[in-house]
Formats: sequence, structure tokens, C-alpha cells
Amino acid sequence: MEQAVRNPLLPQPATIEKIIPETGDVNTFRVTLDNAEAMTRWRHEPGQLAMLSVFGVGEAMFSISSSPTQREYLEFSIKRMGKVTTALHGLEEGAKIGLRGPYGNYFPYEKMKGKDLLFIGGGIGLAPLRSLIDFVLADENRGDYGKVEIIYGARSYDDLCFKRQIFEEWPQKEGTAVYTTIDREEEQWDGHVGFVPAYVEEIAPAAGNKIALTCGPPIMIKFVLQAMEKLGFKDEQIYSTLELRMKCGIGKCGRCNIGSKFVCLDGPVFNLTEIKELPPEF
Repeated sequence: MEQAVRNPLLPQPATIEKIIPETGDVNTFRVTLDNAEAMTRWRHEPGQLAMLSVFGVGEAMFSISSSPTQREYLEFSIKRMGKVTTALHGLEEGAKIGLRGPYGNYFPYEKMKGKDLLFIGGGIGLAPLRSLIDFVLADENRGDYGKVEIIYGARSYDDLCFKRQIFEEWPQKEGTAVYTTIDREEEQWDGHVGFVPAYVEEIAPAAGNKIALTCGPPIMIKFVLQAMEKLGFKDEQIYSTLELRMKCGIGKCGRCNIGSKFVCLDGPVFNLTEIKELPPEF
């Protein structure tokens, strides 16, 4: 087992302890390493990822959506999209999988201390942000940060992830405001209707002493960035994650390189200044 811990490409045996349905095609998988000592030693930072293996099917990289303050287990919120994700969704609680990681850099929360935080997410894009949200809202860390604003939207009410947190838990935290929206009107929805970028402009959060973090569909991010420019945010105030480009996780396969950068080694978290320095292929 010691060799398994040291080898970054060798998965460690793990168990799916609980499966939490989020939407019709998103589940949160609560996972523990089978080796209790390895679970105790596990450390990750907000924004990092891990590789999950479905034996006989394949492996894929996923955000760790649980906070580092949660030490008893890891959570991965996964949308059913391809072969590996479909296989994961076909598993039951108690199933055995492989896990290796953590990989990549992380949201620089130390640099964010003393600042207000603005989170902007769309659909499953809230998953990597959730790790940092729960981290900064944890009792032991809350005093290090200012006001927390969360703007989150999806195509429909059913497509909103983490409903218990966005409607019940997070809004109850001191100094925290949560704004939710869906793309089109629905009978069961009496909240805001409209796309996330337009909602950002409508709420008009002040740039000031603030760090913004955004993740979601590329088209959403494109127009969110335009909205934030109108609101006076500077490039160095804005962070996003390019995790979807990560493959092996350790810079060996070369499939995540953008110019001279490797997303798995230099990212996946970049501020907008760094993203704009990437070549046109991005």
C-alpha cells in the first residue's frame, strides 16, 4: 500500500459510501479510501481534482466538490455525459472504484483573506466552486473573509445542483447572499428568470475589495466576463478553472497543453490575466 500512496499513477481502492441525486443527470458520490491510514493522510485544497477509475471501463478526472475541512470523506459531483460518467452513474452504494490524486493547483484562498468573494456558477460548474464556498464559510475560516455573494443559475429548476445548500444552508451563513436564476419561466419557480450573465449585470456587485470566481459552460463564462468588465472588475480580480482540459494529471500525456502551459501543472485555476496570456488556440 505504501507504493500505492507514492505512485501518482496507481489508483488506490476506494468505496462509494453514499450517492446523493442532485439533478436528473448529476449525482454527488461520497467516497472514502479503503485504507484508513491513507484516508487520514489525504489532503487536498479547494479547486483541486482527482482521478476516479471504474474498473473494466476507464478513468476520468473530476473536481473534488467537498471542502478540505471535511476530513471523513471526499465528494465528487458528476454529470452523466460519457462512458466513464455513465458507468459511475450505474454503480450503487458500496461499489468499489479507484482514486488517485489530488492534482492541479487550487484557488489561492490565502491571497483572498480580508477580501469579499463573489462566486458565479452555471449548472454543474458550481461543483468546483462549492469546495471553496464551503471552505470559506466553515466556522474556523469565516472570519478570514468578508462578504460572500453567490450567483448561480441553470436551465431549469430541476437542473440546479446542491439545492439544500443554495436554498437553505448558505443563505443562513452570516454575511452571505445567494442569488439563483433559471433560464426560462416555470410554474413551480417563483424566483428570478434569466441567464446568469444578465443577472450579474442586474445585481451589479461592486468590484471594490473583491475577488470573483466563475465556472460554468464556456458560453456563460464568455458573457460573464464581459459583464464583469462593465462592472469595473480588473483581470487580476477574476479566477476560473480550466479543469475540463486535464487528462493524466501529472504533465506526461501532453493532452492539456496550451502553448507552453500544461493545465494539470500550471492550473487548472488561472486568473483572467493569465488566461489572456494563453495562445489563440485556447
